[in-house]
Amino acid sequence: MSDDDDFMQASDDENYDFEYEDDDDAEQGGDVDVENKYYNAKQMKADAPEEAIEEFLGVPALEQEKGDWGFKGLKQAIKLEFKLGRYEKTVEHYNELLTYVKSAVTRNYSEKSINNMLDFIEKNAQDEAANECLEQFYDKTLESFQATNNERLWLSTNTKLARLYLAQKDYPRLTAKARELHKACLKEDGTEDPSKGTYSMEAYALEIQMYAETRNNKRLKGLYEKALSVRSAVPHPKIMGVIRECGGKMYMSEEDWKKAQSDFFESFRNYDEAGSLQRIQVLKYLVLTTMLMGSDINPFDSQETKPYKNDPRIAAMTELVDAYQRDDITQYENVLKKNQDLLADPFIAENIDEVTRNMRTKAVVKLVAPYTRFRLDFIAAKPGVEIAEVQDIVGFLIMDKRLRGSINQEAGTVEIESQADQGRMRAVADWTNTIKTLANFVLNEGEGFKGDDVGGAGVIGMPQMSGSTGVSDMLLSSQRPNAQGRRKPNRGTGR
Repeated sequence: MSDDDDFMQASDDENYDFEYEDDDDAEQGGDVDVENKYYNAKQMKADAPEEAIEEFLGVPALEQEKGDWGFKGLKQAIKLEFKLGRYEKTVEHYNELLTYVKSAVTRNYSEKSINNMLDFIEKNAQDEAANECLEQFYDKTLESFQATNNERLWLSTNTKLARLYLAQKDYPRLTAKARELHKACLKEDGTEDPSKGTYSMEAYALEIQMYAETRNNKRLKGLYEKALSVRSAVPHPKIMGVIRECGGKMYMSEEDWKKAQSDFFESFRNYDEAGSLQRIQVLKYLVLTTMLMGSDINPFDSQETKPYKNDPRIAAMTELVDAYQRDDITQYENVLKKNQDLLADPFIAENIDEVTRNMRTKAVVKLVAPYTRFRLDFIAAKPGVEIAEVQDIVGFLIMDKRLRGSINQEAGTVEIESQADQGRMRAVADWTNTIKTLANFVLNEGEGFKGDDVGGAGVIGMPQMSGSTGVSDMLLSSQRPNAQGRRKPNRGTGR
């Protein structure tokens, strides 16, 4: 129960019958003293937290029997002690608080209060000692509520404990706890219990995060598909945001940019609905995926993302995608240099290199287009990259047949074949292939020895071609004398 819920209590078990007893005034006077002490302590919280703790701890002592005011006083004292780092006292007084759960306060009120208390401790646990204190809270809570057979709080607390294991990267304990949660979410016949579907989905989300962090894509994909197939639950949008975000990262590792973009968009939409700040980071991933796809569609054109287009937290990515879609390598490089904080996210740092490489490749293609010969250092100076990288890009373009040429590594130059040369080479290649075809036909398909019909010498191996004049006829005619039986005179003799 939060600080603002002091006046909100469950009324299911309360009795509103009028009683007329003589000692009412005395009881009310006692309640007034307890109430005054409680609110007096609340006023001291900001300026004198240590004195406020003493006042809050004095509230239970004023009650003849354990009741709401003592429960509230202990809650406030525990929160202040945790903030001051008094973890041993925090655990001690939390144990005392749990004794109120059985009879002093209603079941719904106690369940809500304990859940909010655990959320408060989880959010404010910033170091190892605080996390150890938090783990003790979970253990004490499970012991207490297992005895009261409160299954809903047991599931909720175990889910929080699994979340703590994930934060600590204690994967063996997380795996065991997730298995325990899944088992608790089944019916006796082994089928999914629809009433516990939300807890089952959150267990899936925690496991999916674990496999995403350990880069076990095989297990991640199986759980991801299984989680999306669950229809019995209406999970919190933040849980779906987590599942979709991990799915997007999984598809990115497989270089399936289209599916990654779809999942990041769904993740952003769910985080936005839940009011989670993670929506900004996922929106950056969405922009990154758009660039990797080479899409000309602006990711901020959709109704869901448009309000964030001018958000200062996303401004750098907005400028990057704008420069990318305009093929402006200079602007792209400048944005990256000015916003090195973008690379603080390991996922962006890992994938932005691919985008940068694509930008530089497109820049090199545009730069070398007018030339048939150029130096590598000349091209490197334009986008401002290393000569070795330019050589690597040009080599890739040649292997990919996007450039036709050769690299002279010793001279640091590149020779590009001209279009005219390529045309002549293609013509020569076609002519050569035709000659080969003809030669194969003559040598392999011919009828062997053929003699001249008039009595001239035969040509070995030359077949008669169909038509009026065959190849053999042309060759024979070139060897026959002229009509007068004499060879034509040599023009060089002048006769």
